[in-house]
Amino acid sequence: MPTALITGANSGIGHAFTKQLIDENYTVFAVDITIGQELKDLRCRSFICDLASFDSITQFALHFNSLDEPLDILLNIAGVMASKADDALGSISASTLLSTFQTNAFGPLLLTQALLPSILKAKDATVAFMSSRVGSIADNSSGGAYSYRSSKAALNSMGKSLAMDLKSEGVVVLLLHPGYVISGLDKTGETKNNPQAVMPAEAAGKLWKVVQSKGISETGTFWHREGFELPW
Repeated sequence: MPTALITGANSGIGHAFTKQLIDENYTVFAVDITIGQELKDLRCRSFICDLASFDSITQFALHFNSLDEPLDILLNIAGVMASKADDALGSISASTLLSTFQTNAFGPLLLTQALLPSILKAKDATVAFMSSRVGSIADNSSGGAYSYRSSKAALNSMGKSLAMDLKSEGVVVLLLHPGYVISGLDKTGETKNNPQAVMPAEAAGKLWKVVQSKGISETGTFWHREGFELPW
């Protein structure tokens, strides 16, 4: 049975991915900063890990690596988004930038680094990062969202470098854009009024098809949930 580890598994796309991979007979390690009853009720192993804390990442990775299991799929889904009011040109602060980067960029990279012993035990492992189209510099025509946009651009850069470093090991690294998704990430509730918005299960299902369709020749690329490649 292949093994998958999913961050942000307590809600939203991460939770939908968890259910999807359980249904496909993966042994799933579900990770989040909190573990709710809906996650506890699933057939997975759930663990608390705070991606904004290097100590938390280190402790979790030490435990996981001690299991001596190959990690076939690592889905870095967890993320945060500051409110529009806190992420605008007139209001952005060092604390908002730091907290957003810790969870959206630093944490996913450091968790992947810490889990490398298990990733490299797997044959043809895949590491995927939940990015966002707003992290595309070429596609930025609206401005704003300083911490969220720049944290996803940084994540894209880190993911690309990781892909180059791990290509010789046969590890596929992908950056993913989920599109508009109705989830708790948007505290305003505006997303549900967007005609392009979908529920987490649909986004996860389409993104999983993207992940499954990519091989080592496509490592270090950036993909929309609908299956087309995005510019950096």
